[in-house]
Amino acid sequence: MALPVQVQLRYWGIAALVLFLALWFFGDVILPFVLGGAIAYCLDPIADRLERAGLGRTASVVLITIVAVLLFVLLILLVIPLLISQAGQLVNTAPDLFRSLQAWLTERFPGVMEDGSPIRQQIAAIGDTIAAKGGELLNRIFNSALGVINVAVLFIIVPVVAFYLLLDWDRMVARLDDLLPRDHAPVIRNLARDIDRTLASFIRGQGLVCLILGTYYAVALMLIGLNFGLVIGATAGLVTFIPYVGALIGGVLAVGLALFQFWGEWWWIVAVAVVFQLGQFVEGNILTPKLVGGSVGLHPVWLLLALSLFGAMFGFVGLLVAVPVAAMLGVLTRFGLDQYKSSLLYRGSEGATEAPPPVQEESGDA
Repeated sequence: MALPVQVQLRYWGIAALVLFLALWFFGDVILPFVLGGAIAYCLDPIADRLERAGLGRTASVVLITIVAVLLFVLLILLVIPLLISQAGQLVNTAPDLFRSLQAWLTERFPGVMEDGSPIRQQIAAIGDTIAAKGGELLNRIFNSALGVINVAVLFIIVPVVAFYLLLDWDRMVARLDDLLPRDHAPVIRNLARDIDRTLASFIRGQGLVCLILGTYYAVALMLIGLNFGLVIGATAGLVTFIPYVGALIGGVLAVGLALFQFWGEWWWIVAVAVVFQLGQFVEGNILTPKLVGGSVGLHPVWLLLALSLFGAMFGFVGLLVAVPVAAMLGVLTRFGLDQYKSSLLYRGSEGATEAPPPVQEESGDA
């Protein structure tokens, strides 16, 4: 006999409360394990493909680990220092850029940019604010990141956790499946598959789209010779998961900088604009259909809300768990709506009349 619904809700509520308290009190402690689990989840399909190609699980995991470590070392040595340097230079150069914009607007539109006008004061205030707060913000970001992800966590604990989780991933999934309540196991499996498809479409598919577009924007802008091209390209790629926003932000920043840098050489300005137009075309017609597909993903507004709430409550570890929790809540919400639409509460008397009549028992009279 299955447990009553009220008792089941009590147990699931206690489990959710324990998870919430664990994230609240032990967020920094479990951070390397959350990072390792996220890495293992993303790399598990590659390990499965290598197994189907003939490699054993251990050999597949070792090969993936070696390649990942090499790529990470190259990233640390070549890309990240240049990215930090350009970000700092952009913050320091911002006041000069705004002063140049102010001089250009004064020359072109003297009536609008006269002394004491609100537009002139606002542009000057923006430049001063970026100069005063930009460097402080960058230092705070890097210092907080280094405080949370220290060298030991980054180079020892996270790779070890990811290695062992990836090695035992299939066995862990089978063990969890064996622990499911037998009465609800089929429904939980279906919900888990829907959550996995949602996560796969976003983390693996959309994440790969962001990486490809960010690399393309950064390399193309640097080849054109645009100052701060790496920072702008990385920023545009990072926010590509929001449709059109990545290209819009990156395009406005890149074209704006190109106007100052290449003024009088219009072909370079057009080239910068073409880079983002081509990126949008490739994303919409090739990358997103091939890598993300038509599966139900995460709505950008829902994702931003989850990132904001979990980041505010649990810090950096909250940002990591926000995406899977948002996917889980989205799938559960759709499941609840389907159950609601098939219930008498939604269908009302019309649904009751359509239901088949109950089978009457025989009286048993001779």
